[in-house]
Amino acid sequence: MVAGVITDLTDWLDRVSSHQWFLLVILVIAFLDSIIPIVPSETCVIIGGVAASLGTQNIFAVITAAAVGAFLGDNTAYLIGFRASDWFRRRAERKPKFAVKLAWAQSQIMQRGGLLLITARFIPGGRTALTLSCGITRQKRSWFVRWVALATVIWATYAALLGSIGGEAFEDDHAKAFTLAFSLAIAANIIIEVTRHLWKKRRAAARATVSAG
Repeated sequence: MVAGVITDLTDWLDRVSSHQWFLLVILVIAFLDSIIPIVPSETCVIIGGVAASLGTQNIFAVITAAAVGAFLGDNTAYLIGFRASDWFRRRAERKPKFAVKLAWAQSQIMQRGGLLLITARFIPGGRTALTLSCGITRQKRSWFVRWVALATVIWATYAALLGSIGGEAFEDDHAKAFTLAFSLAIAANIIIEVTRHLWKKRRAAARATVSAG
């Protein structure tokens, strides 16, 4: 049923993508997708990029609408997590296993920093889990805002340009465009994580050498 609704929504997005108010649709869907992961924001932005390649939308306007919507949505998810943080902490006090999971989430955020917010933005559902976790663990708001601003601009640019470059190839097959976008995002995440791991290992080795000397 959900798949059918998403298909119908995608078809509707395609039909209305030439209208100027479609930019508002992009903003709203990007906002909602940060809170409700089933909303297809990547597909919507890609459709906007395709429309730009056909001359019915402005690519910079598409990127701006997507980035603003995603930024507002991520900050809303953060605030939801922040306001619910006391409840999660009380739950952690009652349930040791939950406390371990909460501690793990906080340690991952601390270890990987803002880079994690960038990589998670390209994973549907993952970005919502992370932004909520940042609020729940009460990460510094100014830090969160800076990295989310960067992450949403990169994400919006990537999705819009993918649609624009694909143009007519994606016009009648948005599923292919989304699959390609998701696959490239996963590949990029793997490369980033491998690079981060190797860099961390190299730094540890360098510190060990200095200590030994």
